[in-house]
Amino acid sequence: MSLPAQFSSLEAAGALPARPLHLAIGMFDGAHLGHRAVIAAAVQAARQSGGAAAVLTFWPHPSALFRPENPTRMIQDGAMKARVLLTLGVDAVITESFTPAVAGVAAEDFLPWLQQRLPYLASVYVGENFRFGRGRMGDVALLAQSGRQHGLRVVSAPRVTLQGAMISSTRIRGLLEAGEIAQANALFGYTYFAEGMIVPGKRLGRTLGFPTLNIDWSPDLKPRFGVYAVRVAGVKSAVGLPAVANYGLRPTVEQSTEPRLEVHVLGPCPFAEGDVIRVDWLRFVRPEMTFSGLEELRGQIEKDRECVNADFSLH
Repeated sequence: MSLPAQFSSLEAAGALPARPLHLAIGMFDGAHLGHRAVIAAAVQAARQSGGAAAVLTFWPHPSALFRPENPTRMIQDGAMKARVLLTLGVDAVITESFTPAVAGVAAEDFLPWLQQRLPYLASVYVGENFRFGRGRMGDVALLAQSGRQHGLRVVSAPRVTLQGAMISSTRIRGLLEAGEIAQANALFGYTYFAEGMIVPGKRLGRTLGFPTLNIDWSPDLKPRFGVYAVRVAGVKSAVGLPAVANYGLRPTVEQSTEPRLEVHVLGPCPFAEGDVIRVDWLRFVRPEMTFSGLEELRGQIEKDRECVNADFSLH
């Protein structure tokens, strides 16, 4: 089989090559620096032993099962998360559906449950705060004890800190919702991005003299509404073009109920409707505002454009 590969279940992952499997386990929402430390340990073990490294993650988040009225908002959807994880040197990403049956596996049965589905499993890698099993009764100490009983090496990676605080998906969600995009990017270890197809818009930006690309993008965890400095590229492009993005409800012109991502490229724009593009978010410029009319809006857009243009001119 060709690697790296994606599998939609543990059963499907039984097709992995017959060599020792080193497995990183977690939700890994955002694939941030803390997650990368866990995954890097599995990849290193695989390279040293001639084995394979894989990530086991779950979808949806357990909160969708246990508190459906208020589930944890995800930074990335399952498909985007898998694509990011596949860039980290692993041979495979396995996404297991988090069902009542999975939630019901007793903590002491968790490793045998994995071994039954992954017969070449050799070692397991988790974060030091990893919880598992029915009622989240299992912790790293129990996992290590179970590993000794079932012939599996268990490695827990210490949590990663930045600026004196633990890196976590929860912390990053708060930063995104506050518009602290530069701080969030530091915790990610890469640039927060949106991907989507360019779809038809109302062409108001063109009327105002600032043509925009309307991106079909509906994240679960919504960043703060406002204006951002961004780079825009085709999904296979290496270099992005400087641009200004607006994400929000457009209160001056329509007060929509669903936020929209619009991007104005600072220069010739090579993209057209139907293209799929990637938007890398670099800096929060200002919050979304309501203006008295189109002329005031036009004036503010010009100021935003000049502000972001200066950002890129300085780099």
